[in-house]
Amino acid sequence: MNTEFIYKVFGYLVGGSLRNTVALVLLCTFATAERTTAQEPIIDNSIDSILPINLQEVIVISSYKKDLEHSAHAKPLSTLDEYLEASNKVSLIKRGAYAWEPMLNDMSTERLSVTIDGMRIFGACTDKMDPITSYVDVSNLSEVQILGGQQGAEHGTTIGGSIDMQLEKSNFNPTDWQAAIETGGEANNAARIIGGELNYSDEKFYVDTDIIYRKAENYVAGGGEEVAYSQYEKYNFSINGGVKISNSQKLLGSFIFDEARDIGYPALPMDVSLAQAFIGSISYLQDFFIGRLTDWETKLYANSITHIMDDSQRLDVPIRMDMPGWSDTYGFYSQSQLKHEDHRFLFKLDGFYNRSLAEMTMYPNNSEEREMFMLTWPDVRSINTGFYAEDVLSFENSYLKFSTRFAFQSFNVASEMGLNSLRIFYPDMEQRQTRILKSVAARYRIEGDNFQFTGGLSYGDRAPSVSEGFGFYLYNSFDNHDYIGNPDLKNESAIEVNASFVVPINELKIAMEGNYFHTLNFILGEVNPELSVMTIGADGVKVYKNLLYANLYNISLNATYQLSNAFSLSGNASYHRGTDQDGENLPFISPFTYASTLAYTQEKLIASFTVNGAADQVNFNPDFGEDRTDAYTIFSLAVGRNFKINEDKLYIKAGVENVFDTNYSTYTDWNNIPRMGRNFFAAITYSFN
Repeated sequence: MNTEFIYKVFGYLVGGSLRNTVALVLLCTFATAERTTAQEPIIDNSIDSILPINLQEVIVISSYKKDLEHSAHAKPLSTLDEYLEASNKVSLIKRGAYAWEPMLNDMSTERLSVTIDGMRIFGACTDKMDPITSYVDVSNLSEVQILGGQQGAEHGTTIGGSIDMQLEKSNFNPTDWQAAIETGGEANNAARIIGGELNYSDEKFYVDTDIIYRKAENYVAGGGEEVAYSQYEKYNFSINGGVKISNSQKLLGSFIFDEARDIGYPALPMDVSLAQAFIGSISYLQDFFIGRLTDWETKLYANSITHIMDDSQRLDVPIRMDMPGWSDTYGFYSQSQLKHEDHRFLFKLDGFYNRSLAEMTMYPNNSEEREMFMLTWPDVRSINTGFYAEDVLSFENSYLKFSTRFAFQSFNVASEMGLNSLRIFYPDMEQRQTRILKSVAARYRIEGDNFQFTGGLSYGDRAPSVSEGFGFYLYNSFDNHDYIGNPDLKNESAIEVNASFVVPINELKIAMEGNYFHTLNFILGEVNPELSVMTIGADGVKVYKNLLYANLYNISLNATYQLSNAFSLSGNASYHRGTDQDGENLPFISPFTYASTLAYTQEKLIASFTVNGAADQVNFNPDFGEDRTDAYTIFSLAVGRNFKINEDKLYIKAGVENVFDTNYSTYTDWNNIPRMGRNFFAAITYSFN
């Protein structure tokens, strides 16, 4: 591919019509395969080296520190939400500029297992304003592993899959002392970012420390409209380390403190004054365990989350409210491997205890009236103990994997007041209940000379979440309804079929992947006209129910093409659909989306031109507050340069997002809040030994 053709591509993108641009993006997608190239390590759709049969997506985060000249991500100091949004598999529900809620296979966090280094953590907000991803930062992560469906059952009970955020560790590499200072900013919301790390590692001991501070004001949407209450401020500190007790024994520990204050949520009627997390763990690793069992790892962990919603900064509200929530989790896992001939087994025992408590106090405008108080999460104590096993059987050019999980989960409503409140609707409700959860999966992969094929079939189920089972008048501002939990819900289960096909043709690689979920006893809120609202102005009350079934499927096409030694072209397109038993649309189902990136990488200079967008969202459901979302196409540019100063490295990167200042919102933008308009950014990282 010659340089003249590349210039023509640039001219076509910049100067052509919108229709031509979309056509080119689709052409890039269908003419080109995986999102990753050797020069672009941020998204890795390759097969895991330990589990070669798992088709997983790995979002590499720390590469801009370790290999600066190959950093392809547009913003090295962007938030974790922005990294996840670059994923092929993950979409995010946005209620503001901070703490976006991840979705995988069009399923939100109730149906996912979201972990940090394998640790189960649960948010403390009844409105899901604090997903687990908001309590870490890219500065202390190395990568995010994303597995769909029952491939993610290793990390816990799931329907849609798992998202595991891996902490960055030196892992006894003899690097001695290393340090880095990083700073950056964004023009649109006056964001300021500053952080640093100090690490030491040798063959017997390592310790990694990291701290980062972020502060942003209200952002401005396309066309100059300021989005009020979109500011935030965040601190994050982490430390992890390890010591070798012997050549075959290691002791590791980690601790994260994360605190965010003054967080605005423009799509909601309330903001957050404090979101705080303490996350800690200690692990023991041993090369040999019992008999032929190897790679024994045992981890103990604990975390405590505090989340306080209030509306004290809002100018005009019908009634003032405070809504604090708390979530404490204590857990463990212990796992080991066994290799026998062509088999590789993994056995894992895990468990956690969680306490979730949330309350609401309403303050009438008339000071002579009494305050109103209720428990929105009635001090629910959850205990889950599970066993996971898998067997990967290797053949000459193929792999067969079987896996299963079996777990017991119990709930106990510890608050007598909360229990009596729920018994208004469920007089025969038991204080305690126990559920049995199970999953089984089979997956096959074959590698030919010119293709790779992977297919799988699985079944899994899950228990209702705390909100679904025990929530008490939880207000949803998207559909303007109060929600009440249902302790009599059946377990939700899903039968999943998935397949992927990869064809490499010289410098071209094309990959197609699809998933289909037939979900039985699908949990969704339905209007109960006999109940009265608690929230002033709400349209009604919904109670969680089991639908007979729901169907969700998605298909994606990804491509990359190495145009020359310096230029690479990548693209992807995906289509999603979700309906219930009556053919009605499910909420938050992605429309047709597409993206394409032309990247330049030569010695110490990198540059990228990106186009991404979506078609009209026509398969929406007004009963859940959705409406038609218009199509959009967004353009972005970035350029970076790596400098070497003696043995140190200096990396500078700058760019502009939403070049043409388009005013738009996506199907996941709560209450149609507009996205950020044109935004100039810059980041500087200085690494030294």
